[in-house]
Amino acid sequence: MSYLLPHLRTGWAVDQAILNEEDRVVVVRFGHDYDPVCMQMDEALSKIADKVKNFCVVYLVDITEVPDFNTMYELYDPCTVMTFFRNKHIMIDLGTGNNNKINWALTNTQELIDLIETVYRGARKGRGLVVSPKDYSTKYRY
Repeated sequence: MSYLLPHLRTGWAVDQAILNEEDRVVVVRFGHDYDPVCMQMDEALSKIADKVKNFCVVYLVDITEVPDFNTMYELYDPCTVMTFFRNKHIMIDLGTGNNNKINWALTNTQELIDLIETVYRGARKGRGLVVSPKDYSTKYRY
């Protein structure tokens, strides 16, 4: 499903996508289109992209093609999703201990919409850390 979402092919394009979006949350999925975890995440993101287009924009970045952010964002997992608002990284307390990113496939589209909406509402209020509507600290995240 990654072909349904826009890809950013250079570090400059990633920077511009994050910098130039004034009113919406920028969701960036870092990973590989062929990775099974990324495929699941891409499918969920493509299903919700039209529903959240008023307050969110979704981009995909191949971490081999664009390695510029691998060290900066510690992109060691097969699939990593990060959120930004007005050129600021918005952290999410998911209950997992890692507030910087989502590093598994969130396949429930309604949970994903709720999460992005929570990020949007918190970021508009100036919060750099928002609390997820669901606690993902259990072994089974789904």
